[in-house]
Amino acid sequence: MATLPKSPRAATVKLTTVGNSVGIVLPRELLAELNVEKGDTLYVTATPDGIKLTPYDPLFAKKMEVARRVMRENRDVLRRLAK
Repeated sequence: MATLPKSPRAATVKLTTVGNSVGIVLPRELLAELNVEKGDTLYVTATPDGIKLTPYDPLFAKKMEVARRVMRENRDVLRRLAK
């Protein structure tokens, strides 16, 4: 699991042509900080302040949060079912 920076980091990136699309080139230091490399998937979320770019799927994280809560609340039932 990648460790994200505790304080916001800023980097300037330029838009570039990638085939018929437009892309950005992320600095090597930022890729290392996010623990990602060429070919990895990043998730973009629109926020009131702009965009958030993360290697974590926010929808999956929300589902896992719900699953953990259900497992915690129903711990006894799940133990009995596991027998």
